[in-house]
Amino acid sequence: MEEIVVFWFRRDIRLQDNVGLYHAIQTGKKVLPIFIFDPDILLKFSDKEDKRVVYFYQALAQINSILKQYNSQVVCYHDRVMTVFEQLVQTHTITAVYTNADYEPEARKRDGAVQTFLAQQQIAFYAYKDQVIFEAHELLKSDQTPYKVYTPYAKLWRSRLTAQHLLDWTLALKADYFVAKKEDATLPSLASLGYKTTEEVHFKSPVFGSHIIQNYTANRDFPALDATTRLGIALRFGTVSVRACVRQALQANETWLSQLIWREFFMAILYHYPYSARACFKREYENIQWRNNETEFEAWCKGETGYPLVDAGMRELNQTGYMHNRVRMVVASFLVKHLLIDWRWGEAYFAQKLNDYDLALNVGNWQWAAGCGCDAAPYFRIFNPTEQQKKFDKELKYIKKWIPQYEESTYIPPIVEHKLARERALVVFKQALK
Repeated sequence: MEEIVVFWFRRDIRLQDNVGLYHAIQTGKKVLPIFIFDPDILLKFSDKEDKRVVYFYQALAQINSILKQYNSQVVCYHDRVMTVFEQLVQTHTITAVYTNADYEPEARKRDGAVQTFLAQQQIAFYAYKDQVIFEAHELLKSDQTPYKVYTPYAKLWRSRLTAQHLLDWTLALKADYFVAKKEDATLPSLASLGYKTTEEVHFKSPVFGSHIIQNYTANRDFPALDATTRLGIALRFGTVSVRACVRQALQANETWLSQLIWREFFMAILYHYPYSARACFKREYENIQWRNNETEFEAWCKGETGYPLVDAGMRELNQTGYMHNRVRMVVASFLVKHLLIDWRWGEAYFAQKLNDYDLALNVGNWQWAAGCGCDAAPYFRIFNPTEQQKKFDKELKYIKKWIPQYEESTYIPPIVEHKLARERALVVFKQALK
């Protein structure tokens, strides 16, 4: 039986500029590309029309259509990861498994188990740096401890960046790179996975809107302009390379580069402090006496708080799976400060709804809003939703897009008065942090 290597697609669903795939091909052995629809992961996508599932399914289908030109395909499995590898080692002579590193706590446990199993079979396991420019261990303070504050981390990130970090790992594909296609290993249907397609998702390879990136600094805070890159979901599932993003940012916009660095900062925090996925990074914040009023939480979820900017943001999220970045900060601050509802409730709701949901970024941003994160806004910084509206949507274009019937005089009354909510939050946070 011919010796082959396996390339395992995960958060890197693209053929171009893919580090692990490049190294798999460079072995000179035929490459078997695989993707695993793990039922344990799919359970997290409880909505059977989840746009994220449709997105990465369509991205895989595009890769398959390209590989067909080379008489190959991505062989897909719908089973638990360990079961798949137990089957693979029985049906193929595998010398190595190649993939790209995943840094989330559960992914690291999974990869550790796979590596141990493969080692018992004398099969090498290689996981390459692909979804970040710098891995968590590469940027440390002089005493070799992790950074907990963004600014010095970002300064070091920029100073260490070289052309080597931005290489394009694209290879011109050839038929003899891959294991030949088998007719019985086609992409399973969405229905067989338990999901439905949706007309709202039409996957195309991500492109950089040069006008948007060039004007990102001036326009990014105004939700009516739709002036952000919308590349969050592409970065989440790796349908775009982070190196391509950084190359573009260096040419066009420093502010967008800062956002890409924030992404890596939060990923490093979660890597070094995995407890922060479910607990406050600053432990003392666990003492906060949250109100956790379920009726008020439901009003927030539905976009019925009586604060138009908050409500417009939540309705945008519920209808589209997206929310403008500025508005995300406002709605998060409102939940944890105005309503005194545990940030984890909001983080879990975003995890259900956001197309670009990423554990490290979502947790990092929610803890920033709550004041309990590593580099958080102080607890006494409380957004005034009305002032935010005046500043960033003064002509009400965004609000009226998502609340078409909006009229100030007849709109639903606020579920809490801002001054009262602010003073209440200050008292509760101060008591918890004595």
